[in-house]
Amino acid sequence: MSSVLLIGVSGGSGSGKTTFARQLFDYLGPDSCSILYQDSYYFDQSRNFKGDGSINYDHPRAIDFSLMSLHLELLKEGKPIEVPQYCFKTHKRLKETTHFAPKPVIVIDGILILSQPRVRSLFDVSVYIDTPEEERFRRRLERDVQERGRTPEGVIKQFAATVKPMHDQFVESSKKFANFVYPGTENFVPKIIDFFNELETNYL
Repeated sequence: MSSVLLIGVSGGSGSGKTTFARQLFDYLGPDSCSILYQDSYYFDQSRNFKGDGSINYDHPRAIDFSLMSLHLELLKEGKPIEVPQYCFKTHKRLKETTHFAPKPVIVIDGILILSQPRVRSLFDVSVYIDTPEEERFRRRLERDVQERGRTPEGVIKQFAATVKPMHDQFVESSKKFANFVYPGTENFVPKIIDFFNELETNYL
C-alpha cells in the first residue's frame, strides 16, 4: 500500500479549486503536503497562439495527461518527478523543470483531472468545487487580465468559444466522480476542517 495519499481537487475555471487546494496545503503544512498543478502539463502552444482566444486550453487534448499519469504513478511509489514549467505569457513549455519530491499528502489541482479515467483512478479521494458560471467568469476575467496579460475582449471571446462549452462537456460532467462536492462561494475553512477530519478517519 502506498504511503502517499493523492487528493484530486477539481472544478471549473474560476471555481475556487486552487484556493481550496492552497488552504488545504496550509492546513496540513509543507512538511506533510504539496500541490501538483494540472496547468504545468499544458502542451506548448506558442506556435498556435494568436491572442484572439482561438486556442482551446480547456479541452483534454491541451494537457499532457499521459505524462501527468506517469508522474502520479511514480509519486505513489515514493519516487520524485520533474514537473514541466509552462509560461502563460509566452504559451511555451519551458526547457526547465521543477523537482518535485513526494510528500505524505499530494493535492492535484486541475479542471479536467476528474474527466480522465487514468488520472482519476490514481486518486485516493477527490473534491469538486461547484460554483455558478457568472462568478467563475468574473474571477477568470480578473485573473487572465491581471496575471496572464490577456485583453478583456480576448478573455470574453475565449470564455464563450471554449471555456463554457468545455466546462459543460468535460468539467461539469466529471462532478459525479468526486467523493466530496463543496460550494465555491462559501468560506472554505469549515469545509477544510471537516474534510481533514474525514481524511483522518477514512484515508490517513
